Amino acid sequence: MKASNGKATAIHLFSLKTMQMRTFHLSWIAFFLCFFGWFGIAPLMAIVREELGLTKNEIGNIIISSVAITIVARLLIGWLCDKIGPRISYTIILLLGSLPVMFIGFSNDYESFLLFRLAIGVIGASFVITQYHTTAMFAPNVVGTANATTAGWGNLGGGVTQMVMPLIFAGFVSLGFVDAHAWRYAMVVPGVLMILCGTAYYFLTTDYPAGNKADLQLAETGQKKKQVSFWKTISDYRVWALFVLYGACFGIELTINNIAAIYYHDNFSLSVETAGLIAGLFGLMNIFARTLGGYFGDKAGMKYGLSGRVWFLGAVILVEGVALMLFSHMTVLSLSIIMLVVFSLFVQMAEGATFSVVPFINKKAMGTVAGVVGAGGNAGAVAAGFLFKVESISYPEALFIIGLVVAGTSTLALLVRFSKETEKEARHEMHQLMAERSGEELPSLA
Repeated sequence: MKASNGKATAIHLFSLKTMQMRTFHLSWIAFFLCFFGWFGIAPLMAIVREELGLTKNEIGNIIISSVAITIVARLLIGWLCDKIGPRISYTIILLLGSLPVMFIGFSNDYESFLLFRLAIGVIGASFVITQYHTTAMFAPNVVGTANATTAGWGNLGGGVTQMVMPLIFAGFVSLGFVDAHAWRYAMVVPGVLMILCGTAYYFLTTDYPAGNKADLQLAETGQKKKQVSFWKTISDYRVWALFVLYGACFGIELTINNIAAIYYHDNFSLSVETAGLIAGLFGLMNIFARTLGGYFGDKAGMKYGLSGRVWFLGAVILVEGVALMLFSHMTVLSLSIIMLVVFSLFVQMAEGATFSVVPFINKKAMGTVAGVVGAGGNAGAVAAGFLFKVESISYPEALFIIGLVVAGTSTLALLVRFSKETEKEARHEMHQLMAERSGEELPSLA
């Protein structure tokens, strides 16, 4: 049997000939639309704030609610992927998740808006399915790059929505709708797109290279092993170290997605549209930044083994923290934008680097590991969100404190270690994969 076991050993972006590449593209598109729906309301919060009369404390609660429920959802979706496979899991989350995205327009007060924002947060669990599905389709020599690219291009939805949703809102206003109605109708757009994508995902993907989970008829003994592996996984301190490290990068990205538009609107007296365009630059870096983190993580793994992946992760998170502290002190608009882009580069590289490590922690519980670590991202966002509730702490001050904490968490990379046997096995597998790849023509992936 080949070392790749049917998984793709190369990424051919412009090919849809294989199930691996079809899954690659559909998984990032699905995550993109989930992210678009998840943060679609964020660039319109200045409008919502005025209409519903929201206080700073209430906006803080809304920010927390949008990411809090995702912690539980990600833990559950990882388990669900192990049970029923990523194909049906993604179909469910896209179809059901579209409902609160569209129905948030029925909110007429703080309480109802908060509940819908909480419900929308469930679709953030789609990240775990994306990582699970690409890990299932790509071999270890490229899995970090594949995971980082699908997640990064999905996260791009968080940047695009900052730019596009104000334009959709303005479009409805130009049609004659008042602001109080226009933001509500604007939220229907991402909801409809999610429904269309969920339908496509069901019919155009499979769970694994060999087929769907139900069709493969996994043995009962194999399922029991996975259950045992789940408990072993959650008792592994390395998983929780990565939980915190991912909170220090993806958790901060979620926080910036929630506050960037209103931050620039308030601190630099910009219009909603202009603030949204600047805030969108942060998310647009996902076009390549997260991929770079996964790519260099893979390269470090090939040259220095699994420990190389971990050391790279720790270094990038340290630089991320320093960049955030510098960004928080920018009072000139042009300098603030430059530092926003620099900070964005490293926060997203750190995310890609994290999930170049995750697939090697416990291969018998891939969904559980991805779910726990992914939940860490939202836990980080919740923790950061509390700072933005405090009346005595300004947004720049909160960002500086977060930067300090992020830099400090980089030391947790020292806890993520692998045994000599595991390192040896990983190196042997990598040599086999590279030999297999160099000896194949791979016509179906070309």
